[in-house]
Amino acid sequence: MNEKNNIGINDEPTAKSYWLDSTPETNYPRLEKDINVDIVIIGGGITGITTALLLKNEGFKIALIEADKIAQGTTGHTTAYVTSQHDIIYSDLIERIGIKKAKQYADANEGAIDFIENTVKKYNIDCDFCRVPAYTYTTDEDYVETIMAEVNAAISLGIKAKYVEKLDLPFSIKGALCFENQAQFHPRKYLLKVAENISGNESQIYEHTRAVDIKHDNLYTVITDTGFKVRASKVILASHFPFYDGLGLYFARLRPERSYVITAKIKDELPKGTFVDSGEAGWYFRSQNYRDGQMIIIGGQDHKTAHGGDMLEHYDNLKKFAQENFAVEEFLYKWSTQDYITIDSVPYVGNLTSKSENIYVATGYGEWGMTNGTAAANILRDIIVKNKSPYEDVYNPSRHISTDGITNFVKENFDVAKELIKGKLEIGQHNIDLKNDQGKVVDIDGERYGAYRDKNGELHIVDITCTHIGCELKWNSAESSWDCPCHGSRFTFEGDIIEGPAVCRLNHYKEGKNTIDSNII
Repeated sequence: MNEKNNIGINDEPTAKSYWLDSTPETNYPRLEKDINVDIVIIGGGITGITTALLLKNEGFKIALIEADKIAQGTTGHTTAYVTSQHDIIYSDLIERIGIKKAKQYADANEGAIDFIENTVKKYNIDCDFCRVPAYTYTTDEDYVETIMAEVNAAISLGIKAKYVEKLDLPFSIKGALCFENQAQFHPRKYLLKVAENISGNESQIYEHTRAVDIKHDNLYTVITDTGFKVRASKVILASHFPFYDGLGLYFARLRPERSYVITAKIKDELPKGTFVDSGEAGWYFRSQNYRDGQMIIIGGQDHKTAHGGDMLEHYDNLKKFAQENFAVEEFLYKWSTQDYITIDSVPYVGNLTSKSENIYVATGYGEWGMTNGTAAANILRDIIVKNKSPYEDVYNPSRHISTDGITNFVKENFDVAKELIKGKLEIGQHNIDLKNDQGKVVDIDGERYGAYRDKNGELHIVDITCTHIGCELKWNSAESSWDCPCHGSRFTFEGDIIEGPAVCRLNHYKEGKNTIDSNII
């Protein structure tokens, strides 16, 4: 499997998520009138869709609103590991929060795997679901002891875990942690089928409907960008990053992080399982059914959003890793994704704040959204229906944060303050002589703007002050987007929102279409 191949570094895979390319587009209606429901869910990823189904089955009238199309955001750009093995976490959780809460976290994620499998069987969903072992390995002798400690921690929490010395991989390892009976699947095939069971009986999914504000009197009123409102007794914020903060300080307690994915056909089959490198490189990979055969999905190159240098280098590094370790026949797809990480690495699921009785949040899954998002849906259903969940303590958004977590809190907010000041002081480039498909920050009459010349040669100018809290955006060459280094909002070169928490687009000036053009062209 180590044989060299003739795939060149410039051979480009399709710049699109395989999950999106292999499933049909959805076509749910946009909200075009004021409505009243029991519960409004904001966000159409795995959490929002699963929660909507669970609560509809409990007899509630549900409105699920999504700013774009369902299962197309982070859920549509995952690597779709369905596992309770979240790198090295359980030994740390036991030390920080005790074995009781660590077991809650383990049980919630193990239960999420069973829930997904049962849902697949119940609705007869063809989504490539299969049980596989999950491995976290190390190539560093000094890290073996850490791996062994994690095995013992997992076993103490009731997880079927073991230590293995070798894996049938094209490179040698020093040791690995194995969780048995984990899983993988095609997330879009799964969720689009689940979503089909939500609409009807006064419940409905609405696409292209962005929530921009929430008002509260005796009921909650969700105000949308369509100009219409949704009134409900309960609101669930399942939009990856909560656009509405409610004094919960989520913008200060979440770190946005991007990671990158490529897929390829290889000559030999990958061993059954999912694989994560626990070292600094942080590679992860697994196989996936592809047409009449298989492909390998490889991810990694994580960095804080808008802090990763030249983004195109990350794809090059993934391709180099693939070529050095697998007999690559053809690169197929590439995409990137964004995750939010909490200051203590455990998601926030439950009441938005300790004083918010009927508004709930689910966010901060790190890179483990398939199980954590599913667990979140079950937790929210139990809190709303039963007024309690067996896992609510460990996921409680208002929980006590350890000293390490407070240190992370201070660091993240120092970084935000630094970016705010740095962005305001930096001088843009006066020269806006751009090549096609090139973007940069420019200085126009003493003000900083973002300039991009598209593939057809047209020039696009945007204000690059993020509409969230005012950080200065940075150009992402790999995605042709303007990204916020503070809280991860992302915008197209035309100023439209790709990812929140921002709810307002950027001002956009196009060559020959705006009055500002006379000052810049």
